[in-house]
Amino acid sequence: MITDAHVGRSYPPTEPYVVSREKIAEFADALGDDNPAYRGSSPVAPPTFAAVLAARAWGNLFGDPELDMKLAQTIHGDQRFEWTRQLRAGDSVTATLSIDKVRARGNTAFISVSVALDAAGEAVCHAISTLVHTWPEEATA
Repeated sequence: MITDAHVGRSYPPTEPYVVSREKIAEFADALGDDNPAYRGSSPVAPPTFAAVLAARAWGNLFGDPELDMKLAQTIHGDQRFEWTRQLRAGDSVTATLSIDKVRARGNTAFISVSVALDAAGEAVCHAISTLVHTWPEEATA
């Protein structure tokens, strides 16, 4: 189970994800956003596209057997982004997750994580999330 002793733990970066014009357009369509900046030969990604890349790094968190966390028992409670620059078509992005804060009460934990998004070594964005995870009662007994 995750505890405050896990604060500071970082995981290896994800495999690079190449941001494509097609994926940017698909994401903008899903949002219903017809901003022309998300189209054409040199589009930028909508700001919330970063959540797609950050979520890829969550696999390391949920795959850590020591933490015993399951996505089905987790609520994504909060999300914010700190930008250095916009994501652009052609960026090859890795995502590195770190555990920043843990507050556990009984069988529930509030977990703050940050995911550093880097494009070819250049810092692009920090995606900061609060996850609320609940274990079965018997796991905390």
